Amino acid sequence: MKKRVLISDIAKALGISVTTVSFILNDKAKEKRISEALTKRVLDYVKKVGYKPNQLAKSLRTGQTKILGLLVEDIANPFFSNVAKHIERRAYEAGYHIIYCSMDNDENKAKELIQLFMDRQVDGFIITPSEGLEDTISTIKQNNIPLVLFDRFVPSVETNYVVSDNKRGSYEATRHLLEGNNKRIGLISLYSNQTQMRDRLDGYMEAMDEFRVQSFIKKLNMDTPEEEAKDQITEFVVDNKLDAVLFATNYLAVSGLKALKGQKVHLPKMVAFDEHTLFKLHDPSISVVSQDIEQLTKELISTLIAQIEGRLKEIRQLTIPCDLIIRESSISS
Repeated sequence: MKKRVLISDIAKALGISVTTVSFILNDKAKEKRISEALTKRVLDYVKKVGYKPNQLAKSLRTGQTKILGLLVEDIANPFFSNVAKHIERRAYEAGYHIIYCSMDNDENKAKELIQLFMDRQVDGFIITPSEGLEDTISTIKQNNIPLVLFDRFVPSVETNYVVSDNKRGSYEATRHLLEGNNKRIGLISLYSNQTQMRDRLDGYMEAMDEFRVQSFIKKLNMDTPEEEAKDQITEFVVDNKLDAVLFATNYLAVSGLKALKGQKVHLPKMVAFDEHTLFKLHDPSISVVSQDIEQLTKELISTLIAQIEGRLKEIRQLTIPCDLIIRESSISS
């Protein structure tokens, strides 16, 4: 490992004071009337030796770490991993680095991770809040730590958020299935009070009520083992003789495909909420309600950085439209 280059090493090599080097590296050369020639000489040497400033010292001086905390439900989920990739790129372009991790819908784990990030003095948070985090989110806000909620929000806490139009996306997916002459359309969702799941249920119900047809709803616990979930999905589809199914999440859709294929059950027409790498490859390819990740991440980073830099003068709450991508699984044969 190469020896770390210090400011004192630069000063000694160039025959100038440590103070002069420090002024130049902190963009105070003009203010301190240091010549352009000497400034250039120092900067050229810094580049040559690969000097990197001490980030801890810099953060103590500026009050910023240039680090953002991203806490999502499950970083292994293709939706969240794609979001993290885009956020990381956008943050880097803005001069920030991202530390991210999964909360796994575990309230205690989420609280521990948020406290860890607070102890590390991250400049701001992007969080997909799991249930039970109302007080923790409120504490972050009370401590004036910049914060944007993502994917879902906490109705009891007035804070910034960027979410998709889950209700409209679910409504359009259900309406698409209804317009395909499917009469018995089921929704497979989760037992959850989170806003995005409630909105997806509301969108489904609005379309079913509009067409005046019976609704069929199956909810699973978040921690249901996959084999048990597959059995419950198969039973729900078969017993209710469903023509079509809207899956409220991509991982529920994956479980459903495994279950129905494994039991040799005729696949109903289907749409899944959120894209998955398997959906384009599956035969038939799976229709999806796709969230606009480019727009979501753009608004997340711009909102958070505006708050960090003191440019955000009021609460910003944004809802981004979804796209219904129609593929073979929902088209009438």
